[in-house]
Amino acid sequence: MTELELEVFLAVAGSGSLSAAAQGLHITQPAVSRHIRALEEELDCTLLVRGRGVRRVELTEQGRDFIEVARRWQQVWREAREVTARGRERRLSVASVGSVSTSLLPAVFRTFLEEDGRRTLSFHSAHSSEAYPMVADGVADLAFVTDHMYHPQVEAAPAFRQSMVLLAGRESGLGERVHPSQLDPGKELRLPWYPEYDLWHTGWFSGAARPRAVLDQMSLLEEFLRWENWGDSWVIAPTLVAERLQERTEVTVHLLEEGPPDEIIWYLLRRRRKPELIRAFLNCLERELARRDGTESLLGKEGSGPLSP
Repeated sequence: MTELELEVFLAVAGSGSLSAAAQGLHITQPAVSRHIRALEEELDCTLLVRGRGVRRVELTEQGRDFIEVARRWQQVWREAREVTARGRERRLSVASVGSVSTSLLPAVFRTFLEEDGRRTLSFHSAHSSEAYPMVADGVADLAFVTDHMYHPQVEAAPAFRQSMVLLAGRESGLGERVHPSQLDPGKELRLPWYPEYDLWHTGWFSGAARPRAVLDQMSLLEEFLRWENWGDSWVIAPTLVAERLQERTEVTVHLLEEGPPDEIIWYLLRRRRKPELIRAFLNCLERELARRDGTESLLGKEGSGPLSP
């Protein structure tokens, strides 16, 4: 028994006509007949009768008795939808690139969930190119990416910016300030952070240079920096990533002269999708950014965000 079958039955019962019910429901008359037959087969009884050539139909005794049952079933379905809708409105699905999810989002998640015990959360790790269709298809309500792309169903706005710094192993022998010309490309741990960074990197290091390792997941970087005999390795990373790695490994942080442009993290969403819940999450994010050095919140700057009044 489906909700549509009940709706069709009540429409026929109310109008006394298959054609009138079909017109009111914007479906074909044969479709109305199919739904009635399916309902009668499931209930193992006849709900209405129609004589040959007769335009109107009449309810059987079982059909008349079933009207109130069908209405109660409809009410149960409405109440069930309201319950699940309330649950969905309190659940936020977030996607993010690995650098942000590892270095920043756990603290934001905790604040967001502790603020309101009714909230729930789901998380998806995704590269920037994967995050756009996830938001467009409703898999994620909100996403954080490093690449600003065009998608007709997705709106993007800057969330925050952060500077890039040099991380070096304990055996690198580098000073407090380092110029790119001092770096040996053969000892680099390379990550493609964002398009502007890649352009800067290409400008300073020959395309023929071979990094020690090229990684596409930030989570691997921590392990590489812990390996013995890799103490002379270096990597250029965003401030938040550097903060985390400095806590967990023996790397040192150095300032880069003529370094790459700041990294901008963008947030993606579809307008009118859970605006209050998303606004609450972004407020938690903004408070966490205020606690971190080397970052600048861009949320709501110049009224450019999708959730701006």
